[in-house]
Amino acid sequence: MDRDAYVEKMKAKLDEWNAEIDKMQAQAKSAQADNQAAYEKQLAEMRKQRDEAQAKMKEAQAASDAAWDDMRKGMESAWENISSSFQKAWSRF
Repeated sequence: MDRDAYVEKMKAKLDEWNAEIDKMQAQAKSAQADNQAAYEKQLAEMRKQRDEAQAKMKEAQAASDAAWDDMRKGMESAWENISSSFQKAWSRF
């Protein structure tokens, strides 16, 4: 996959995650007080994962073509780990 396609894929996934975070925020607002803390903890974890993914996307965007070839495998592995962590946090609710 070339860098531009990879970045577009990352942008689409980040948009999806932002929508999921928004849904969870709405659920947190309507949750009872004892559940709100659990929602907030999960939201914080999801935001952290999203922020890490955004940082990786910026690295990919800034990389030269030669550097992209060298870093692609590491980026893909890091992205998969972040994605997995985000999905685990989301699945708890």
